[in-house]
Amino acid sequence: MQLVLLFGPQAVGKMTVGHELEKITELKLFHNHMTIDLVYPFFEFGHPSFIRLVNLYRNELFKEVAKSDLQGMIFTYVWAFDQKSDWDFVMNTCRIFEEQGGEICFVELEAGLEERLIRNTSSHRLEHKPLKRDIEQSEYNLKETFKQHRLNSREGEIKAERYVRINNTNMSAAETAHVIKEKFDL
Repeated sequence: MQLVLLFGPQAVGKMTVGHELEKITELKLFHNHMTIDLVYPFFEFGHPSFIRLVNLYRNELFKEVAKSDLQGMIFTYVWAFDQKSDWDFVMNTCRIFEEQGGEICFVELEAGLEERLIRNTSSHRLEHKPLKRDIEQSEYNLKETFKQHRLNSREGEIKAERYVRINNTNMSAAETAHVIKEKFDL
């Protein structure tokens, strides 16, 4: 059982890379908007019920996958390194898989802001993430989150043995997925 935790800022390419990685491995992709888009029609982003339900659905799915006979999963996440709640979420997610004997592969993506603004409007992103279809709002959120939070780790901050940081500014999603597959022998 392997969990590939694919993290980085908005529009860095996590979901797109995850789709490519899913094609070349036996892992299933669970991108973070699958739960966000499920709950958002009922509760606004950030509402206590929104947070509780998103976390509940994610944790229950993690538990079921971790004890299943699946090869593993890819989970995408925007990790705000300056937020204790994000650290707690990541550590709890890792614990769920590790308690079932799973391995965690930490994959951090980074790309320049200009490239991320371009990717924010890609047809693949808009097809799979309905909340991103309001481009003006999505771009505003991307820029504001970038100002308010640290969305990439500092040197040495991720202590995991199975960790890779990839600047995918000038790489295709398929190329990035192949780097990840080779690095972790997936």
